[in-house]
Amino acid sequence: MKTILHIITSLADGGAQAALYRLCTADRGHHHHVISLMGPARYGPMLEAAGIRVTALESPRGWITVPALRRLYRAIRDLRPDAVQTWMYHADLLGGVAARLAGVRHVLWGIHHSTLDAQHSRRSTRLVARICALLSRLVPARIICCAERARDSHAALGYDAARMRVVPNGYDLSRFAPDPGAAARLRAELGLAGDRPVIGFVARFDPAKDHLCLLTALAILGRGAQPPLCLLVGAGMEGSNRQLAQWIARTGTQAHLRLLGPRGDIAAVMNALDLHVMSSASEGFPNVLAEAMACGTPCVSTDVGDAAAIIGATGLIVPPGDPAALADAIAAMLRARQGAEWAKRRAAARARIAQHFSLARMVEGYGKAWSDPRPGAQHR
Repeated sequence: MKTILHIITSLADGGAQAALYRLCTADRGHHHHVISLMGPARYGPMLEAAGIRVTALESPRGWITVPALRRLYRAIRDLRPDAVQTWMYHADLLGGVAARLAGVRHVLWGIHHSTLDAQHSRRSTRLVARICALLSRLVPARIICCAERARDSHAALGYDAARMRVVPNGYDLSRFAPDPGAAARLRAELGLAGDRPVIGFVARFDPAKDHLCLLTALAILGRGAQPPLCLLVGAGMEGSNRQLAQWIARTGTQAHLRLLGPRGDIAAVMNALDLHVMSSASEGFPNVLAEAMACGTPCVSTDVGDAAAIIGATGLIVPPGDPAALADAIAAMLRARQGAEWAKRRAAARARIAQHFSLARMVEGYGKAWSDPRPGAQHR
């Protein structure tokens, strides 16, 4: 059985981290070891509880110490993995170079951003990505992208297109599934009225998520006869968040919101929603859309990353940064909820995830990439 060493910038809450966790815990065909350049954060204990060994180098955010680099190099030399899979830009650069210096030829980079615009990306992150573009013909045997747009945008940035292939994120359809009982229990816990439509956005507080756009759309919807209630779930989605509180006060949406903060029952949240709404200004492969759809909850989303490819014809896509268009799409979907076709839409949403974005497909895609050391080798 081959040993795969994963090197990731951070194990904090995030889409790449969630994909890494699902991949390592679902794949029974390889031994997995995970190194975090930073601390164990959220996913470190979860991986260890699943029997995956985790090494945390405890570097501060934004840079890595010399002792941590030495530990990284020694860990690679001691483990002698069959392949090194890196995740995110800093890990691609530092982990990829360290692996090659340690004698590992089969290095695979991971790209989990669709764009690198100045408004939503740190300057240091953009610099590291450009350095990676220059090294992309020397360090990795293959570059795995989570989304079609991620591949296209990074090829335009100068990454070696011949080494790039797309392996979409995959989802556990037994965990994310329609569950009316879970929906009823959560609605009862929150005291939600049965006749008021409930929408929500599951995302941490981050500029790339553009919560202000959603709040502005919610203010527009609030002028209607039956405005929806919006649940905001994720780290920073709390009243103590001053920036969020200012936005809520500015848009006058207090009566239309519930701030739930981070929760561990995301499948229940997705089931409790009539509609999941993503207002992001930038994404790679947005996990929350697939998770909602797997629960049979249709989505409205901005046209970022691979959102349109995930949703297909089961929901609506609008331009990013356009609150009026977002409000119109939410209203249109909530009106459709009253029709006989809504049950078919819900079933189609889950079927789309099962067909195109299952966890088994992701495990298979990575497994094929790890098995063939030829640079840029393609698999059918």
